[in-house]
Amino acid sequence: MVHEYRSRPRLSPNSNEEDMGLQLAPRLAYFAAVARHEHVTRAAAEMGVPQSTLSRAMVRLEQDLGVTLFARRGRTVSLTPAGRRFLTAAERALAEVERAADTVRADADATAGRVAFGFLHTMGSETVPGLIRAFRVDHPRIRFTLVQNYGEAMIERLRAGDLDLCLTSPVPDAPDLVARRLDEQRLRLVVPDDHRLAGRKRVRLAEAAEETFVTLEPGYGLRRITDDLCAEAGFRPRIAFEGEEAETLRGLVAAGLGVALLPPPAVPRPGVVELTVTAPRAVREIGVAWLDGHPDTAPVAAFKKFLLSRRGHLLPKDPSPAP
Repeated sequence: MVHEYRSRPRLSPNSNEEDMGLQLAPRLAYFAAVARHEHVTRAAAEMGVPQSTLSRAMVRLEQDLGVTLFARRGRTVSLTPAGRRFLTAAERALAEVERAADTVRADADATAGRVAFGFLHTMGSETVPGLIRAFRVDHPRIRFTLVQNYGEAMIERLRAGDLDLCLTSPVPDAPDLVARRLDEQRLRLVVPDDHRLAGRKRVRLAEAAEETFVTLEPGYGLRRITDDLCAEAGFRPRIAFEGEEAETLRGLVAAGLGVALLPPPAVPRPGVVELTVTAPRAVREIGVAWLDGHPDTAPVAAFKKFLLSRRGHLLPKDPSPAP
């Protein structure tokens, strides 16, 4: 009586059980070919390897598993019950690898590949759609995975490999990133339309020192810029509400719940007045960032080149007069 299962797997010298997958993976395609043909010589011809190499690989596979996978009759073989179970799992694994290979090849295709692109929420309604529309004039089949988030979260997703590029503010300065300044965006003091300052066109930020502010949450780039500008103007803002999206803050301002420093809206918002800040200079820099040392696929390289070509005219023109 033959026992197919030994008391424990026989691993190669200097190996741990945790390394089993690494040991088995190179042999799965060989195993599937032998199982498919039930003949070592024909399987070796299909795989383009010597018969002796294939035979040794199957013996080593069984030794590492501690299981008999094949019943042998000369060069003809048939699967044992354990071998049939292992073949089912092996074919699933090989099919998944093939799907993964197809996906990464498709994503890297120069004419129809994919770009994973992150950007700030405030860039989503007008700036990014316009950029992609202009880019696809010359690259009509390139696909995009679009991610809207705040700056620090996008940088983490860059580092995790989830994004190829991101538009963010402030422009990051980190040793593992490459960042290029593309444009700057003027910030306005947004006040309710019945506010004491609403009849003005321009204002010094210090004039809002006694106001209640609504801001983005800590961790957002615009929150950091707001805190820095208020400090430069000589005060620390009193925060009444913290949010995650600029247009929500405009709604809070319209409801009379505070004032805010915000970039221009895509469309005018009723109930608020947007004032040019004359001092300090209230702007935020917008830049593109990517991981240093990571090679680009062809579509990512093309979109990066396009973004860099937009330096100085990335954003729609602000119609408000210069301070």
